[in-house]
Amino acid sequence: MDAQREVWSARSVFILAAIGSAVGLGNIWRFPYVAYTNGGGAFIIPYLIALLTAGIPLLFFDYAIGHKFRASPPLAFRRISRWAEGLGWWQVGICFVIAVYYAVIIAWAARYAIFSIGEAWGDDPEGFLFGTFLQQEDGARVGFDLVPGVAITLLLIWIATLVVLAFGVQRGIGSSARIFVPLLVVLFLALVVRALFLDGAVEGLNAFFQPDWSILTNPTVWIAAYGQIFFSLSIAFGIMITYASYLKLKTNMTSSGLVVAFSNSSFEILAGIGVFAALGYMAAAAAVPIDEVVGGGIGLAFIAFPQIISAMPGGSIFGAVFFTCLVFAGFTSLISIVQVVIAAVEDKLGMSRLTAVAIVGGSMTVISMALFPTTTGVGVLDVVDKFVNNLGIVGVALVAIVSVIWFLRQGPAFAEHLNAVSSFRLGIIWRICIGVATPVVLAYMLISEMITLVQDGYEGYPASFVLGLGWAVQGALIVIAIVLSMTPWRQGTDLTPPEATKFIKQGGSR
Repeated sequence: MDAQREVWSARSVFILAAIGSAVGLGNIWRFPYVAYTNGGGAFIIPYLIALLTAGIPLLFFDYAIGHKFRASPPLAFRRISRWAEGLGWWQVGICFVIAVYYAVIIAWAARYAIFSIGEAWGDDPEGFLFGTFLQQEDGARVGFDLVPGVAITLLLIWIATLVVLAFGVQRGIGSSARIFVPLLVVLFLALVVRALFLDGAVEGLNAFFQPDWSILTNPTVWIAAYGQIFFSLSIAFGIMITYASYLKLKTNMTSSGLVVAFSNSSFEILAGIGVFAALGYMAAAAAVPIDEVVGGGIGLAFIAFPQIISAMPGGSIFGAVFFTCLVFAGFTSLISIVQVVIAAVEDKLGMSRLTAVAIVGGSMTVISMALFPTTTGVGVLDVVDKFVNNLGIVGVALVAIVSVIWFLRQGPAFAEHLNAVSSFRLGIIWRICIGVATPVVLAYMLISEMITLVQDGYEGYPASFVLGLGWAVQGALIVIAIVLSMTPWRQGTDLTPPEATKFIKQGGSR
């Protein structure tokens, strides 16, 4: 075992950090819209089934790899099998790409927290967002003309992230999770309570929860449920492998996973309540049906909510709290994403913490600053995000499960390892879920998404733009992962699997 590896001071710190990673921007602006457009209250049924049959089993899969092999994704997969190392680097590459664009959305939210005070968007939130604030030009290309207001804020976000990471796992990530996760919950609860007392809130909640049972026979609804679970739990792209590797050996893994999974889902439902209560007010104020004001993603956060803020009493405070919640949710997630890359570099090259943070964080900051706080940044972000989520994460999850569970037959060993320390024991149901249900759903999602993108393109963007930023980037990540898996590890790296399970059964502790 690596005696020098950092550890969380307590299981509660790990749980807070894992919740902070899982609860991100998508919980607030993606889940409410996905649920509403896929059957409202009836969507909760496929959502919970997806959570139980795929989300939690895959979360346990990540926990088992990280805790059993006690390393970053590349080294953990390398300890499973020499040829599996590339899977870890593929996950690291995905984290690298996500981090460089995710940070700029946090920067937008930070600026909007300030804009809310004076309602700077005036009577035209959409024109303010894309024109005055982001200064987006027409057309689709990659340009490098910086927008100072965005660039300066983005730089501050990166500095704050790297300062936290420089302090290490416990003093940096753990301490920040102890501060920001409770703050996020308290602020968002206050936001929801305020929204519930708005005129029209009941109509908004009725629209959100009104079940359309007939939609449950639609396969698209079930795929949407599984997709939401995969994208919201921070699974399959290295975060939970990395975080689990810092746990002490005798840690109750499965109960921790259940707490994280259900906390994440509870926050999503809470977000749905708050968002639709506010949208109900907006619909009532404008005297239009609720479906005319519902949206998701950037449009919900930076166009619809400013309209609500401008119309409601005390809107400035409501807006400042809402966008501060987005900042906190995004910041804790960004920390976890960057940590995956830093941990991999530390393991591979034997760098010190500060050196790895400086090199990894510095390179991410430069690329992020060059591409996204620009007059063409929104289009670049849109395409890169679409492909890395719908092809990258889904693809690496599918290949990892098929490789590790089907071909390397690690399922029984993983279950044995987790059962050695956990109160909730894994059995045949978990093995069926992770070995059959999850890969079948992932394969369907991946194939259908690829067919759609090939046939229809994406959002009307030019083929060359989509090819260069979408298909080419995802292909490059796979090639780079293979190349990095062929490079030698630092001298003295223990590439053999640690006897963690045996150590635990003999009564050892860390």
